[in-house]
Order: sequence, then structure tokens, then C-alpha cells
Amino acid sequence: MSDDILHPETLAIRSGIHRTPYNEHGDAMYLTSSFVFDSAAQAAARFSGAEPGMIYARFTNPSVSVFEERLAALEGAERCVAFASGMAAILATVMGLMRAGEHIVASRSIFGSTVQLFNNIIGKFGVETTFVSPTDPEEWRAAVRPNTRLFFIESPSNPLTEVSDIAALAAIAKDAGAWLAVDNCFCTPILQKPLALGADIIIHSATKYLDGQGRVLGGAVLGNKDLMEGVYTFLRTAGPTLSAFNAWVLFKGMETLDLRMRQHSENALELARWLESQPQVARVFYPGLPSHPQHALAMRQQVTGGGIVAFELKGGKDAAWRLIDATRIMSITANLGDVKTTITHPASTTHSRMTPEQRATAGIGDGLIRIAVGLEHVDDLKSDLLRGM
Repeated sequence: MSDDILHPETLAIRSGIHRTPYNEHGDAMYLTSSFVFDSAAQAAARFSGAEPGMIYARFTNPSVSVFEERLAALEGAERCVAFASGMAAILATVMGLMRAGEHIVASRSIFGSTVQLFNNIIGKFGVETTFVSPTDPEEWRAAVRPNTRLFFIESPSNPLTEVSDIAALAAIAKDAGAWLAVDNCFCTPILQKPLALGADIIIHSATKYLDGQGRVLGGAVLGNKDLMEGVYTFLRTAGPTLSAFNAWVLFKGMETLDLRMRQHSENALELARWLESQPQVARVFYPGLPSHPQHALAMRQQVTGGGIVAFELKGGKDAAWRLIDATRIMSITANLGDVKTTITHPASTTHSRMTPEQRATAGIGDGLIRIAVGLEHVDDLKSDLLRGM
């Protein structure tokens, strides 16, 4: 099957399929810790890399391979390496590609756990991170040092949906001899293709939209074969492995990814427009709105605005918590990307481990609410929010 002539809807269903001798129509699941060799010579050849094939499920498994091949086909990447979670994927990117004494430039508008990972864990191994504006390329250029090796962004960002100019940052990174890594979790390859815009690395929390039903954890790193070899080597040795069962759930979930992402976006745009008309709402953050500061850029880089809406409620934390507690349909949880709409207060959940100063710099106020808009009828979501307004 030639992937280069197929549409995303088809790739999400047909890529990576390798049927067993039983020729099953449903995709097989390979729940095994190891694989048997025909001979000692074959075992030696597999371990040395002279013969391709399965060895041990920490770093080779057919179910995981289907997930990797399917996501790589959707992103237009040469290779995908799967991990147990999105955070494991970010850790593996740094540990697999960087050395002590090197430097990262990262957006200050990223997931709170990613900030903690860069500062408190990776920082202990002699890799320093400088945080800059996600929307001002000149800050990135000014932050470059001779030892800078990695640029890291989320676009759109979590939770304010700020949009970075991927092509501009890719050019600056290239001039600096650095790689640009894009967390593509919010858009997925259905709505945005960072590699086509010049990025070197794509990172996913597959837990989110790739699964789409809040069932399992997973992560992935994608790029060219040479670059991904370092990431794979870290996986093989350290073992932050995606399980075969989770891989099976994820690649089955991806079969409906195109349909889901388009409906998430349609619902989110309608909800964002409605929120802008509510007197209790001070400001709405959604790339699909003309009021969004990077609306024009988002519409060039993305197919639609995506499924995440954030808004600042008048009255600060008390008003935000009161609204959240009054909901009856939305799930109060920090996860996102589910068919079920979720609602959270970033300052006290996803970004609570940041200092108040860091949150202020990132624009995360006490009245901010983030909604990951699901697939329920949008009128029911509006009614749910009105309970607390």
C-alpha cells in the first residue's frame, strides 16, 4: 500500500496493518513479553541487528509497531518511537539526543509538568533551559547560545492556545544548529503537520486525542530515521515502554481521529463564540476566533482551531471554582482529548506546581478555565456552563 497517495482518513484506518497467517480482519493484539527464535544463530542475528524482527517487548512488539507506523504515516515522518506516556516521550527526546552542558530554549507557555521536567529533572543532569515567549521569534533568536541544541514548543499552547510560528522558529533553530520539537497534542496530524512546516521532531501525548476516549496512556516521538535512532536507543535501554494492549487501544482509536477532530473543532468554535457573548466572561482564548492574537497564523498553520477553549471569568478563583462545581455534564478532570467534555482550573491543577510568578508570566490567572470540548451537543454544554454563571 502506497501511503503517499492516501488521504488521512484512510491512513488512520489502513496504515501499519500486518495480518497473521490467520488473515484476520480485526487487528491482532500481541500480549507477550518475549519472542522465540528458530535457532541460536537467528537469536544472535536479531540481537546484533543483522536480521530484523521481534526480540523483547521492552523495545519490539508488533502491536506497538502498528501504532508507530500508523502515526508516522499520518505525520509524514520517517520513523515513530512509542512510549508509555507523553511525558516519557519528552524525557526520551532530551535524554536520547542531548548531552550534559547543552542548552534548551523552550516556550514559557507549556504544560506545567513539562516545565518541572526541564527545570527539576533534566536540569540536574547539566542541561539548562531558557523560557521565552511562544509568539515572539526574536526572543528565541536572542536566547540562542553556542551550546543550544533544542527548541521546544506547544502550538497551540496549554492552556491559552497561543500559536507559535513554526516555520519562523524552524528557520531560527536551523541557523543555530538546533532541532525544533513541536508538541502536536492539541492539533494531531489531522489539523497540523509540523514537519511540513520545517520542524525536526514531533511529540505526542497519545493519551489525549489519539486515543480519544480517555482509556489508556501513551506517547510518541517522530522525526527522521537518523534522529530517531538516538530516541529509540534510550527506549531500548531505559524501558519507558508502551504496552501492547495500550498500543492496540490507541491505534484502534485513531481510526476515528479525522471525524473526531473535525467535530471537536466545530463544537469548540461554536462554544467559544457563545462564551464571547457572556457578560461574566472577561476574555476567550481560541485560535478559531478573529479576536485571538494569532488567528491569522493559526488559520495558515492549522486546518481548524482545534478542540480546546480557555476563558477568563470575572471574579477570579472563587467565580471559576463556583462555575466548575455547578456543572453536571462536563467532567471535572485535567485530562483532555476525550469524546466527553472536560473542564479544569489550570492554576490549581495542571499548572499548580509552577510558582505564582511563573503562572503570571505565562498569563495563567486565577479566573482562567480550560475546556476540552467533547462531542456532546453544544447546546447542552452551554446550558451546563450557565448553571454556574
